[in-house]
Amino acid sequence: MSLRMRLALAGAIAILAALGLAAFGLSQLFGGHVERRAVAEMSVQLDQVLAGLERGEDGLTLARPPADPRFRQPYGGLYWQIEGADGMQRSRSLWDSALDLPVDDLGDGGIHVHRLIGPQGATLLVLERSVMLTARLGGGPARVAVGMEAAELDAARRAFIADLAPYLGLLALVLTGAGWAQLWIGLRPLQGLGARISALRSGQAERVGTDWPVELRPVAGEIDALLTAREAETDRARARAADLAHGLKTPLQALMGEAARLRAAGADQQADGIEDTARAMRRIVDRELARARTAARASDVSADVGQVAERLLAVLRRTPDGDRLDWRIDIPQGMRVALDPADLSEALGALAENAARHAISCVTVSARAQEARTLLSITDDGPGIPADRRAALIARHGRADETGTGLGLAIAAEIAEAAGGKLTLSDAAPGLTVTLVLP
Repeated sequence: MSLRMRLALAGAIAILAALGLAAFGLSQLFGGHVERRAVAEMSVQLDQVLAGLERGEDGLTLARPPADPRFRQPYGGLYWQIEGADGMQRSRSLWDSALDLPVDDLGDGGIHVHRLIGPQGATLLVLERSVMLTARLGGGPARVAVGMEAAELDAARRAFIADLAPYLGLLALVLTGAGWAQLWIGLRPLQGLGARISALRSGQAERVGTDWPVELRPVAGEIDALLTAREAETDRARARAADLAHGLKTPLQALMGEAARLRAAGADQQADGIEDTARAMRRIVDRELARARTAARASDVSADVGQVAERLLAVLRRTPDGDRLDWRIDIPQGMRVALDPADLSEALGALAENAARHAISCVTVSARAQEARTLLSITDDGPGIPADRRAALIARHGRADETGTGLGLAIAAEIAEAAGGKLTLSDAAPGLTVTLVLP
């Protein structure tokens, strides 16, 4: 997954977990609040029970029961019970049941809250108080309890959660949207960094720069340092190439001078051998210099394909081979490749010269975009090249004939590869199509 998707997913999970814990905590708080309110209400009802006690001929009786009618309805949900020396008195709502109060030690006026199983297996919340009866009521200790069904409390908690759920869902959506907005704003510098690096590759920018957030400045600084080191290596490579050219120029001229002296002395065969060797050495040197120059410049330059092709064909049309051919150009205006114009001209020139030598009547130079690549093709209507010989022609020093066809293909291939592309050969109808695939 992308970095944005990972952060968004982690944020959504954290939000859901936090809201889930909040819902649980709020339900617990609400349940505790409801239970405290219920205990306070039962405390009032217990006081009413105590205030209504009277002693009659049969012992303690409740002359003035609490006003809530549920105490008088069998299994009505509210219950009271009195245990004293004279026995047990209980509300009509208990019917034929009794509150099974636990055995505990309560001082005078002590209060306990219990959860017990009541009539019909219902869970009850019971408030129990221990009192000492007055002499008017016969004296002695008594246990007075008031209970209510806990289902009412649980129902209130569920209703609270049901009412709270839509608001929590809305809050989750708002927080998730805020998280997405935060990610979009926070990760925008990374998108900008990617665009800046793309501009570096296309030659539209020279450095990443320092106008970045603090967290990205070390990355930008390291990239710029790498570019500086790369430029220094490039300069050294160009200097070595120039030194090589100058260093070999004098020995090659000396060889050609020696060949001229041999020819003047009548040793034509020896002169031809030396001249052939010198020319071969010059071709190899030129080729290696082209490779070094192209590799040094392919990362930070660009060329207009149409302009380079027009200039090149304007020259070729004035040559003997080019003058007899129909040259056609099919290149979209403004199409560019990541290659130095001189290197593109050299590669395209080598291919165009080969096509001019072998074409019968027509040569077509075309270009088209394919994803992040440009396909620059030269098609001639000549005899073509057998498929089993194409790989050897593109390889180092490969030649189709003594005119140097293979050397031109090899130079063009190595220029393309140094720029991150490749050269391909394919059949045309009729003839041959040579394609440079370039960034």
